[in-house]
Amino acid sequence: MAGHFEALPGGGAAVALDEVELSILRSLAVQLLELIGPGDEPVEGEDPLAALFAEGPSEPPSDPALKRLFPDAYGDEDEELRAAAADFRRYTEKDLRARKREDALAVIRSLDALSSSSGEGGAILKLTADESRSWLGALNDLRLTIGTRLEVTDEDESGELYRLPDTDPRKPMVMAYLWLGALQESLVETLLPGA
Repeated sequence: MAGHFEALPGGGAAVALDEVELSILRSLAVQLLELIGPGDEPVEGEDPLAALFAEGPSEPPSDPALKRLFPDAYGDEDEELRAAAADFRRYTEKDLRARKREDALAVIRSLDALSSSSGEGGAILKLTADESRSWLGALNDLRLTIGTRLEVTDEDESGELYRLPDTDPRKPMVMAYLWLGALQESLVETLLPGA
């Protein structure tokens, strides 16, 4: 179980994590929350129904990582597609941001609950089926963000990232990227039917 998720009866998953892994996962989830930004807090006296239907942004984010997390729904080849993408973003991005925030918060909450009950050396994280899906979303978002920061492309499949010297300043992020990928893959396997 060390280093990868295993299926639990009832659709959940479990993974053994040491103290360093717990700390890294929590830190990355907090950084993801900071990147996504705060949610819209209800304003006192504001109609909750009006807040529910408030429009979101119509322009894509300028940060490349956020652009990857919140991509345009359509290409930008022509004016009509750009207008459709802006409309789609206006009505969906707020909900997508909220879901991504909830996924990251689910990771933080489960790690906080685990760390308060774990002993020295780490612990076994046990997730329900719903928590597993939230973790899967957060792990995916973390990999997309780190991959964007590292400028990972399809051409990088040649293994260049695997051969970075230890002195390369990108090495720790590459190691996190690869580790998160292995965690994500093992969690996906637990969620497949018949796992």
